[in-house]
Amino acid sequence: MKGLMTKGVRWSQVIDQMYVTGVRSLPTTLMAGLFVGAIMAIQINLQLRDFGAQSFLGGLATSVTIRNVGPVLIAFILSGKVGAYTSAELGTMQVTDQMNAIRCLGTDPIQYLILPRMCAVVLSSFLLLIVGLMMTIGGGLLMANLQLGVNSLNFIGNIPKLVQWWSVGTGVAKSFVFGVIIAVISCYRGYHTVGGAVGVGKTVKDSAVETLVIIVVADVALSAVSNVIYALLGMDQL
Repeated sequence: MKGLMTKGVRWSQVIDQMYVTGVRSLPTTLMAGLFVGAIMAIQINLQLRDFGAQSFLGGLATSVTIRNVGPVLIAFILSGKVGAYTSAELGTMQVTDQMNAIRCLGTDPIQYLILPRMCAVVLSSFLLLIVGLMMTIGGGLLMANLQLGVNSLNFIGNIPKLVQWWSVGTGVAKSFVFGVIIAVISCYRGYHTVGGAVGVGKTVKDSAVETLVIIVVADVALSAVSNVIYALLGMDQL
């Protein structure tokens, strides 16, 4: 691994892979973020309406979505879109002996194929998650204005009052960790595929299941760590 890092990453390949895994996944991420934000606005509004506190909808919906629900749900979608594609592509290369062909040419397949894809998936997933989280705000705003009877200016005005840098930082940190999880599992599973076409299918299935489970575990762990640090710092609000 030290030798690979010394030789460096082929950034031209990273950019190509970011287009394949990232740009092509942008419409799916935008749509997912829009609906996640709308759903959260509906659910939280049901609780606030009983107490006559709908004016806080924008801040509460945005805070909960950015810190917890948004990163997880969007990461689930990206694990199927980006992770499954990567594991299937690498798995197909492995069972069709393309990896061995690269070795015969004197090139390390890990450096030539795995490392650029891993970097691309981490960066793409992270950036897509951030874009998706931004879209959740738009989805909540749209739903609040069109369906829930909450004024747009009121919705937006309460966001900075209730959403502090800690919420944003927590969402960004989770997005990065989830991106790393998707990249590592999909690349590892793809590289170790055996058994022909059946093996590729099994790789995609195992990669998807493991990614979802580990993302949930990581979310619980990160939330617990975030709450502990929050309590130690003694901040007023999340």
